[in-house]
Amino acid sequence: MNIGDAATKAGLPAKTIRYYEDIGLVKPARDANGYRAFVQSDIHKLTFLARARALGFSIEDCRDLLALWEDSSRASSDVRRIAQEHLARIETKIADLEDMRDTLKTLVRDCAGDDRPDCPILNRLGDPA
Repeated sequence: MNIGDAATKAGLPAKTIRYYEDIGLVKPARDANGYRAFVQSDIHKLTFLARARALGFSIEDCRDLLALWEDSSRASSDVRRIAQEHLARIETKIADLEDMRDTLKTLVRDCAGDDRPDCPILNRLGDPA
């Protein structure tokens, strides 16, 4: 199947598929005319990559997960380790975002939002760290 059909089946833009090919995540065969010829196993890989990226896994994590997915002698502990590391990064980001939210809530609450020039938001942003 061509790249358009593969994109539809995998739920990815053709541009993303070309990028994945450029970085070696997928390697579709080529027809005699040079066009990509995707087979069902390529669609499985692309779908796998789409789901992994939707969960926020990095390209390198995806590369490692794809290699483990293709390795029937893999240890599930290797897969779990990658997922746990990613989960820890997500939890750190969530904590950072919660801190940002709490700080902004306080700043917004303390700002009168009127016609006066005094503004705690600008004052706090201008404070030395």
